[in-house]
Amino acid sequence: MNKKDIADIKKQFKLNNDLLKISDIFNVYIMKESSDIYHHQSTPFEMLEQEQQELFLANFKKVLTGQLDQKLFELKFQRDVENSSQLILHQGILTNDTEEWKAHMLQLVEKMLKDKQYEMDIVVTFIRAEYLKPTKSSNEETEESIRDTVYSHSLILCSINKTQDPKKELLFDYVEKEFKYHFVVDPVINLKQPIGGFLFPCFTNNAANVNRVLYSAGKAYELDYHFIEEVLDAEEAMTAEDDKIVFEEIVKDVAGDQINTSMLSNVYEEIHRVVEENEEEEAPKLDYRDVEQVLKSSGIQDIEPEKVESAFKKVIEDEKYELKATSIVPKYTSKSIKIKTKVADISVSPQDLRYVRQVHVDGKLCLMIEVEENTMIEGFEMIPEALFKQASENEE
Repeated sequence: MNKKDIADIKKQFKLNNDLLKISDIFNVYIMKESSDIYHHQSTPFEMLEQEQQELFLANFKKVLTGQLDQKLFELKFQRDVENSSQLILHQGILTNDTEEWKAHMLQLVEKMLKDKQYEMDIVVTFIRAEYLKPTKSSNEETEESIRDTVYSHSLILCSINKTQDPKKELLFDYVEKEFKYHFVVDPVINLKQPIGGFLFPCFTNNAANVNRVLYSAGKAYELDYHFIEEVLDAEEAMTAEDDKIVFEEIVKDVAGDQINTSMLSNVYEEIHRVVEENEEEEAPKLDYRDVEQVLKSSGIQDIEPEKVESAFKKVIEDEKYELKATSIVPKYTSKSIKIKTKVADISVSPQDLRYVRQVHVDGKLCLMIEVEENTMIEGFEMIPEALFKQASENEE
């Protein structure tokens, strides 16, 4: 799935939407002390009060919110797994019987509780829905409805939410004219910040892919690997941060761990060019041959295919691994590169990195920034200073 596919589904989570028909919602309450299912309840979604529907719809949007490879991850299911979650979810998609669907979802919950102790009571919410996507956009000239022909897909979405202890408060009773201690026993379910979830199946180019699941982490880069590998039975995810580290280690192995800013700027520019020239909606990926070409085009010397392939094997143990181009270059037009020194911290965009130099002046290591006009500091215009002093006549 790309960000457009996710956005298309996410925007359908709204009241009275005939393009997303949620049939059932199934809530499971899990106790932290025993990791047991304390209670579960299934309800037709349309039977919920409107305020409840709005709370859940906002929660489901939160599950689908975030950047790909940072908070959202399209994962492949593992092969040859006993009691596979892929099969459980697929059976849940196919069945029309509510009790059978609930039984499948409870199987997933049991997997969650195996060898896992939660720090707080949690509520796991499942919905099943029919997602309708028009085959074409509306035609104003012929007044043809976009709903005349649609793609129809069944889906299951899961949201995991923690509970909070209710607040202890002091109230003033206007009628009795006295202060009262107010305490509510019922825990509060925090639907504003889901701690995890998933969408099954994934959707690409209007087609459902039952071999993939979209996993949602609670926060960017904070993945629950137990949930990914033991509950979803999915393959381990590589984050954008992981890809960036892998790329850096490969470049260090091939070109050494020292590089000037001009060369690094060329590398970022070359990768950005690959991203810009990509006509597909999916982010372009770079294998070892592509990385070799990027480094060569950036002006790095003595780059050979065998050397880059060997670096892939050494760093990630897979010479066929492909790096997402968008993950390995910082945001190109924003000041995404942070340069920290003892004197000052500087932020610069990859496209402007070429204007920064590390130089030696009078035996001292200095950071030099090329500017187009005099710099203003606290309202004062800085006077340009000569870097090198003219040699005296005696020295000549």
